[in-house]
Amino acid sequence: MPKYLSTDNDPIFYSHQWGANLRVLGIEEIKSVPHAPVSHPFIERLIGTVRREYLDHTLFWGELDLQHKLKTFATYYNQHRVHSAVPRGMTPLEKSLGQSLPSPIDLKKYTWQSHCRGLFRTPVAA
Repeated sequence: MPKYLSTDNDPIFYSHQWGANLRVLGIEEIKSVPHAPVSHPFIERLIGTVRREYLDHTLFWGELDLQHKLKTFATYYNQHRVHSAVPRGMTPLEKSLGQSLPSPIDLKKYTWQSHCRGLFRTPVAA
């Protein structure tokens, strides 16, 4: 169990039952600053990215379907999508493994790899 839980100012986190559950579990709640997304910048950016790049373009039919689709997006996001913060066009997985830069592909011989049921495509050397 965590000792602390960071929550925003959503009305659900002000209910009596929510507070009682946290007291029973021995978890201290830390509220974010109202109307200030800069208090949690990394989480805010991740949520915005997931919404803009994926959830705004796909349908889900329930909790299990959403969980499956978010896991698929997480795989694409961490293993195939190039991030501007990671140097020289590497993916986060390549950086964490200390891999060298991928070799350039021959522009006459390549295919497209589909991710997230065709929503995203990345080039792959053939």
